[in-house]
Amino acid sequence: MTTFYRFDIMKNLRIFQFGIVVLLCGILSLPLSAQTEVMAWSNITGVRVDGELIDFESSLRVGTLKGDMEITGKEKQVRPVFHREGDMQEVTTTLRGVKFHQKVTDKGKGLVEISIDALSDTTLNQTAYYCIALSPENYVDAKVRTSGRKLTVTSANRKLEFKFNKSVKATVEKESTGTVVYISLMSILKKAGRTALSMELHASGVIDHSDAEITLDMQNPGSLFAGFGGNFRLQNPAADPKVIDYCLENLRVAYGRVEFPWRLWQPEEESDPIAVAQNGGLNKRVEESLLMAKRLKAMGMPVILSCWFPPAWAIDGGPASYARQGGVIAYRLDSRKKEKIYKSMADYLLYAKRYYGIEFSMFSFNESDLGIDVLHTPQEHADFIQEFGAYLAGLNLPTRMLLGDNSDATTFDFILPALNNPETHKYIGAVSFHSWRGCDDVTLRKWADAAKEINVPLLVGEGSTDAAAHGYAEIFNESTFALYEINLYTRICTICQPLSILQWQLTSDYSLLWGGGIYGSKGPLRPTQRFWNIKQLASTPADALAIPVSSSKKNVNCAAFGNMVRGEYAVHMVNNGADCEAVISGIPAEVKKLKVYVTNTKDCMKETAVKVENGLVRVHLPAISFITLLSGE
Repeated sequence: MTTFYRFDIMKNLRIFQFGIVVLLCGILSLPLSAQTEVMAWSNITGVRVDGELIDFESSLRVGTLKGDMEITGKEKQVRPVFHREGDMQEVTTTLRGVKFHQKVTDKGKGLVEISIDALSDTTLNQTAYYCIALSPENYVDAKVRTSGRKLTVTSANRKLEFKFNKSVKATVEKESTGTVVYISLMSILKKAGRTALSMELHASGVIDHSDAEITLDMQNPGSLFAGFGGNFRLQNPAADPKVIDYCLENLRVAYGRVEFPWRLWQPEEESDPIAVAQNGGLNKRVEESLLMAKRLKAMGMPVILSCWFPPAWAIDGGPASYARQGGVIAYRLDSRKKEKIYKSMADYLLYAKRYYGIEFSMFSFNESDLGIDVLHTPQEHADFIQEFGAYLAGLNLPTRMLLGDNSDATTFDFILPALNNPETHKYIGAVSFHSWRGCDDVTLRKWADAAKEINVPLLVGEGSTDAAAHGYAEIFNESTFALYEINLYTRICTICQPLSILQWQLTSDYSLLWGGGIYGSKGPLRPTQRFWNIKQLASTPADALAIPVSSSKKNVNCAAFGNMVRGEYAVHMVNNGADCEAVISGIPAEVKKLKVYVTNTKDCMKETAVKVENGLVRVHLPAISFITLLSGE
């Protein structure tokens, strides 16, 4: 039996260790800072100069110009390999039989060296390109000049100068997303064909230090924010416990989600799983999941129960008739066994209540829109909510259903049949989506509106930005990854006003910690910049209401919360550009002083304080940083 409890002496030791880490933050948890933003799939998204992102997007492409083309991008390649060595970031990836190895090295202010090696394992009448895409936002008036070994892009506020080690053939194309410069690497693919290209890039532009005006609207408080949450799906018995302990002891976690190990709970169709458990036959992994839920409940948080893997007997046609593709297997449940299926799942809820004292707040099949691993049609999802919700109500169990728990924000239409059927609403505890993809403002508002329509909270059941990142885990320790993640959470808090965002995960999977062997990392277990960002966001006062907030500056994203009963407030700001001043207005009159916390590549929740005068405060926002203002002691 695995237990997650420790003697008090161990807890005190861990808290002491956390204090040491805080003192040594600059040494132990300093993330790897990038002047050049390199994505794990090889694309460069820009070069930071004094914090300002001189934006463009590079890509590798193989195909036919103005025809069929494969392009590097998020989740578009199979297992790219990302690695950093000091100021050098490198990515190895393959497109259509061409293996690319790219190195990007920061050499000075705005100065970058880029080298690309390409080896073809096939013969095709196609071309390999290195491409530079220029967005209309900053390059609508850009002049692109190419001549032999030089490429220059000049706009009103940006300048890019590429100097190549040899003459290149460049083609400028106007595409739907903007201007794209195609630089030929291989004019035709030949088996064992090899080429190399290196270049020096100098990026410069207008650095925006102008003030950001942040305005709070205290007269129109919104939805309740219980606090930041986490997923606790146990997968690594060796590494999970130490990461879970660290996170639960050093973060305020307000919401939890655990796995229902259904295929281990009742592997045999005709067995009685409760009787088996009572007679000492409870599977170890099932017990560990129950103990995890019990620990979270003991800390006072609601716990969601989600199912990934059904038992073989519940699968229509049996497991052998399915094949996993890209992580998706999409099992269909056998509708002829619906009563047995509902009883099996309800038995688990009854057992958890009787023998562990756990009442799960909500239930879901994980990502059933996609099929990881159970697949529902939209109508089947609505039917399941209505039928299983009624089944649990008949047993006097308080567990409600999650509407959605979708794989992404993009698949919003999956919830429409249930949303439009009033008979499902009494069984729905919350609307849920996962934030891996599609979180543009318009789509996020759809999810917020859906929750308001049926008067239930909105949850982000799995929070983060890149579902494939476990395959190139070094990226978790990059400052760029941390910045993208906290930007997403800040936007979601403002646009969606969720009850909670549940981090995927607070275990060793997609870990917020590094070292201790996590993903092969060396050294002591220690927090990354991502951890400090999450800790800072999780410091929002408990049970605060979302406060509408606006920013005059596009590079500064904001979210605000207030618990007016206790007089506790939080303002979160992500500065995505150069350092500047923020002028925050609308602060309640009773607030006279605010604590200021800053997290970036150098500081880990560095604390200062500012005075508030007449509801107004001026605060310095360091470049590419997460800044939080907190009232109260």
